[in-house]
Amino acid sequence: MSAIKEKKIKYALITGAAKRIGASISRNIHQAGYNVGIHYHSSKKDAKNLCDELNAERAGSAQIFKADITHISDAKTLVNSFLKWGGKVDLLINNASSFYPTPIGDITEENWNDLIGTNLKGPLFISQEASASLRKNKGSIINLVDIHIKSPPKDHAVYIVAKAGLEILTRSLARDLAPEVRVNGISPGAILWPEGNLDKATKDKILNSVPLKRKGDPQDISDCVLFLINSAGYISGQIISVDGGKSI
Repeated sequence: MSAIKEKKIKYALITGAAKRIGASISRNIHQAGYNVGIHYHSSKKDAKNLCDELNAERAGSAQIFKADITHISDAKTLVNSFLKWGGKVDLLINNASSFYPTPIGDITEENWNDLIGTNLKGPLFISQEASASLRKNKGSIINLVDIHIKSPPKDHAVYIVAKAGLEILTRSLARDLAPEVRVNGISPGAILWPEGNLDKATKDKILNSVPLKRKGDPQDISDCVLFLINSAGYISGQIISVDGGKSI
């Protein structure tokens, strides 16, 4: 019998887990012995492929969950469906995010509802719904924030407001859910380029502003997640920047 089977299995719910950083976190958390709930909104194929990959490594260790977390009812259903599958929440990672420009003069209520919904409202109500189980199991919450809160990029006002709110929410939850639950955040820097086209000149300008002069890797975020859950038992309410020194 493997070491994972001999000890009590832990369960992690990861939002926006089907692709990019979320998929990397899912793989690494799974490798660490967690059973993983893979949340997705529209990326069903990617979510299913990831789920099949993880279940091939350890049968029954992953499940997919569809939800539009901008709606409170969906956020609640997501957590309750996860609990029906795993029975508990040991780890919640609020990674799901919408990101796109909203120039002043063109901002719509739809933009507001989407960006605030995915980056702030969803994490709040998912955390609230999972809080009883997290408390019972002395679990952890990790929120994916953004280094650009301190220096907002042009034309991204709604996104930055949402991520700034998520940073404050992280600190608030750390107080409200203590002492049973630790809550921390990770602020990624230039880890993956945004989906869409960025020209070489723009990429070079971004990397030249990073003291380490290079782009990070999703593994850097996953490593920070593993540090927070495995080696940081006295850390709560903190935001760790993983950005090659960009935020200093």
